[in-house]
Amino acid sequence: MEPRNQAYEARVRGSFADQNVMATLGVSMAVVSAGRVVLEMPFRADLTQQHGFLHAGVVTTALDSACGYAGFSLMPEGAEVLTVEFKSNFLRPAAGDLFRFEGQVIKPGRSLMVTEGRAYAVSGGASKLISTMSATMMVIEGREGING
Repeated sequence: MEPRNQAYEARVRGSFADQNVMATLGVSMAVVSAGRVVLEMPFRADLTQQHGFLHAGVVTTALDSACGYAGFSLMPEGAEVLTVEFKSNFLRPAAGDLFRFEGQVIKPGRSLMVTEGRAYAVSGGASKLISTMSATMMVIEGREGING
């Protein structure tokens, strides 16, 4: 996929650095390419549910950001992206030492982008798929209060 802004990587990383929720969760940006983003987060006991697994809300939050930034990587200068909808499937409990969240643009568009996300739990070098996401992102241009 071709980005509409050649400085997309710096723009994506700069926007991600401004996202307080990702810093709060300890999520970092590992990979940025045109139409694809990979985020990572080490296990944290304070982000688990009652059984000791990473909470589904945390998984969903990180996957939403991975999908959103994958879409943002293809945006022209001055454009932003907001999530319109998403659906998540949880395939197994989120147990691991590290979690990887991959977002990929499936269909770029001028007003809507279709993306997919996959979350993996990594433990002892083995990686297991724990969740998938299908998300639609809306391209935002010239909207007051949303900086591009």
